Amino acid sequence: MSNTATMDSKTAWGGNNESPYGASYGKLMMWFFLISDALSFTGFLSAYGFYRHYYGSLWPSAENVFTHFPFMHGNHPLLYVALMTFILIMSSVTMVLAVEAGHRMDKKGVTIWLGWTLLGGAIFLGSQAWEWYHFIHGTELGAIELGRGTFALPNGTVEHTYGVIARWADDSKQVLLLPWREIAGDITSPYIQLTGQALTEAVANGKEIYGANLTHNEYGHPLFGDFFFFITGFHGTHVFSGVVINFIVFINVIMGTYQKRGYYEMVEKVGLYWHFVDLVWVFVFTFFYLV
Repeated sequence: MSNTATMDSKTAWGGNNESPYGASYGKLMMWFFLISDALSFTGFLSAYGFYRHYYGSLWPSAENVFTHFPFMHGNHPLLYVALMTFILIMSSVTMVLAVEAGHRMDKKGVTIWLGWTLLGGAIFLGSQAWEWYHFIHGTELGAIELGRGTFALPNGTVEHTYGVIARWADDSKQVLLLPWREIAGDITSPYIQLTGQALTEAVANGKEIYGANLTHNEYGHPLFGDFFFFITGFHGTHVFSGVVINFIVFINVIMGTYQKRGYYEMVEKVGLYWHFVDLVWVFVFTFFYLV
């Protein structure tokens, strides 16, 4: 006679602390999703890191690009991005408090803290949209974009496939950022400093560009803009999804749906997703903006 105990599947996965290992079916599936999503972000950030290293001397510095702050004049490198990060992290704190209130069956507490979480997520999304707008719009100075061509320099001749003369530096430090290959002479620098006649010729034959999109980038290498739009956009999509899901749960909390069920596990499940979104942003902020 077998000693194996039988278990009712409804009881096992009922989500009321009566499931195998204390994990409901919904929470287990959420963890599976988060692990697979973490692998996706790992791949994107790894690709960014590879190209960031490959084009090291050609890559724009984030502190020279993200200098705007609402209603403030002058340059404030990364200050607004830091504020966005703080708001998102604080929304994770309020989510923890919402989950804790749910464990105590405190409907009012869940409503308050989940409401603050929604507000933090909405502010972050609005801030990211504002940041995208300024990145796309660009600076008042703009840059000079160069097509395929050659330059005769004192120590040789080089052929370039793409170039940008960034204007945020003073005239004595204008640098031609471009992928290039040596034709003649001893060209060893990963970027080329243009002065005198060469700089004048480059400006005359180039095209003025402002801001960034998927093909042009005022700030330097076009891949910087591509990765910015893709990585921050992919993360922003997650934040938007989280805000929508949290809002649905928020309405259910107000209606007393989970109070009637006798547990607030749904708040805990969306909390797992929200903490994941916040954690991913910490990595995006570190690798994209700080490194």
